[in-house]
Amino acid sequence: MQAEFRPPRRRTRVYEEYEAPLPVCNSPGERSHLRAELINQHVLVCDPDHIQKIYSQGYFGKGILSRARPDYSLSDQWEQHEGLFLPVISPSRYEELLKCARSSLSAQGLNEDKVNQTLIELCQPVKMEDVRREVGSGQEGEGTGPEGGVCSPTKRPRSGSELEQDEEGSCSSDTQNLDPDPDSDQDFDSNPEFEPDSDPSSDSEPDPEPVVPGRGFVLVVSNSEEGGGVREVRRTPFSLSEHLQLSLEEAFFLVYGLGCLSVYLHQEPLSIMELWTTFRSLCPDFISSYAAYHHFRSRGWVPKRGGAAKYGVDLMLYRKGPPFYHASYSVVVERVDSAFRGCALRPFSWRSLAALNRITANVSKELMLCYIISPADLSEAELDSPVCLSRFRVQEVIVNRWVSSKERVEQDDI
Repeated sequence: MQAEFRPPRRRTRVYEEYEAPLPVCNSPGERSHLRAELINQHVLVCDPDHIQKIYSQGYFGKGILSRARPDYSLSDQWEQHEGLFLPVISPSRYEELLKCARSSLSAQGLNEDKVNQTLIELCQPVKMEDVRREVGSGQEGEGTGPEGGVCSPTKRPRSGSELEQDEEGSCSSDTQNLDPDPDSDQDFDSNPEFEPDSDPSSDSEPDPEPVVPGRGFVLVVSNSEEGGGVREVRRTPFSLSEHLQLSLEEAFFLVYGLGCLSVYLHQEPLSIMELWTTFRSLCPDFISSYAAYHHFRSRGWVPKRGGAAKYGVDLMLYRKGPPFYHASYSVVVERVDSAFRGCALRPFSWRSLAALNRITANVSKELMLCYIISPADLSEAELDSPVCLSRFRVQEVIVNRWVSSKERVEQDDI
């Protein structure tokens, strides 16, 4: 008996078009060269092009500096200034970045005079001619400091290859998403009221299309009298690189299910068997959680772990993706044998199950119990290979709360 899936609730505001998901690559020659790094037990995608492709075509992962979409910026407000789009920040926010830069420079062992001199140079207004010259020079990352680093006005920051051994990756994202983020608060299923300050498409000037210089420069604006009406282009004193973090289930699905991703550890690609063994050691319940994830992905749903723990469940199911629909189901994954017996991964009492069901109903979702049923003759040796996934069966059960008053009203209508 299969669960009866109900139509999802569509978001009232949708700011993007749906892109076809990543295709399945059957042969190694057809596989695209998407790359991720296994760093400190986390799977991170660092290349900006790979980040955009993986997230937009299937909504895999989340930004490490953002709620969901990997489009972190120093400011939510952007403004066209003499043909260039720049993030707008206040003088107080700029002072906070300077404090972070001071701490970073001091941690490098520089003396106080050298730190002060560097910060004074950073605070100097930058002429737009210099900005255009650096942007047009083709030097990617010019003026943008390394991850968690200080932007030096005289020294070019380290390249991505020099930062590959850093704790959270190497590449910095140069591309800024000027569209509002429809799923930036997807965990609460709220609909953002953000409106962009400027619309690049409505600009009717005959000049060439503006260039986005990235996070190397900001526009410091103050309209208050105390700020003196500051309106200057300055270098970003302290910048962070946005990466895409994949859950273990998402990473293995892209490698094993779609064949479009390679996960590297210490500059060496991991095979499917090595990845399976590594993920099992990192997560004892990885087999059950991945079996459920693979099952829902194969049925056209977008499972997300982000925000699921807040509701006391393992997965949230979206139709097409978080920007288009609210989450329809809150899923609890359980592993049992063919007689529905076994050690429960999440033991419930009647009280705890009723409380979880009520929480799920209050956020306009339905509670689903997903049972991963293993055969009785499954040996431990078979679990050492992902081939064992074909022997599992999946059973969904939707838990509904009976409301007596609602039931009486329905009977009266009949």
